[in-house]
This record gives sequence, C-alpha cells and structure tokens, in this order.
Amino acid sequence: MFYGEYKHSIDNKGRLILPAKFRDVCKEYAIEKFFLARGLDSCIFMFTEEEWRVQEQKFKNMPFTKQESRVFNRLLFAGADDVVPDKQGRFIIPVNLKQHAQINRDVIILGVSNRIEIWDARRWEDFYSNSSASFEQTAENIMNL
Repeated sequence: MFYGEYKHSIDNKGRLILPAKFRDVCKEYAIEKFFLARGLDSCIFMFTEEEWRVQEQKFKNMPFTKQESRVFNRLLFAGADDVVPDKQGRFIIPVNLKQHAQINRDVIILGVSNRIEIWDARRWEDFYSNSSASFEQTAENIMNL
C-alpha cells in the first residue's frame, strides 16, 4: 500500500506533510486517521487505523504474564497517539515521539508496505549506509524460498 522513500521537513508550525503518493493512497482507500507509535530502530511507526487495529490485537494477545510482553506493550501504547492529517496532508508529531526518533527538522518518510516509518534524516542515512551492504545476506538469512 505504502512504498518509497521521501525527504521532507517539519515546518515552522511543527507540521509534517505526507508525500503526495501517500495522500493518493489515502484518497483511494478513504483513510482519514493514522496511529503513530514508537518504532523500532529509533523511528516512528505510522499505521492506518485499520492496520493499527490488526497490530493492536496481536499485541494484546501477547501474554501479560511475561515481563517482555508487559514492557513492550507499555512502551508501545503509552507512546502512541492518533492523528488526522488536514486537507493538505499535514499533521503534528507528538513531542515524545519526536524525542524517541531524535527528529529535529529534516525527515525521511518511508513506505514499508502496511506501515509508514518516519526517520530523522541523518539517522536514516546512518541506518541505510550500515545496512544496505548486507541486504543480500539478510535476504538469504530470512527468506526460506
């Protein structure tokens, strides 16, 4: 559903704009609301409301008797927030999530199929340069084809 890599900046009012291709997807599928949450690797995860409900059910089904499950759920849900982009596709990222992702102004917005990831531009460049060389090896390790 969401694909690609886009450079954007947070404006003077603290708003971030969704890439035009993502806004087109939102129109096509009548997506109005998103959920933002602490992502892995110090990014922000952005889910459509429908996908958030799917993921939320998975997280709620984790056994609360396991400490790792409790910690994960606390950190994920306590940091989550819903946003409704305006007609131009702009929305405000909550301060706690900007701090989690160490975002100041320049960001990279990634389409990762069923979610969007929002990265600080420098952190994304570091992640990409450190990870891209091992792309083929990673694919070989995780794919059972």
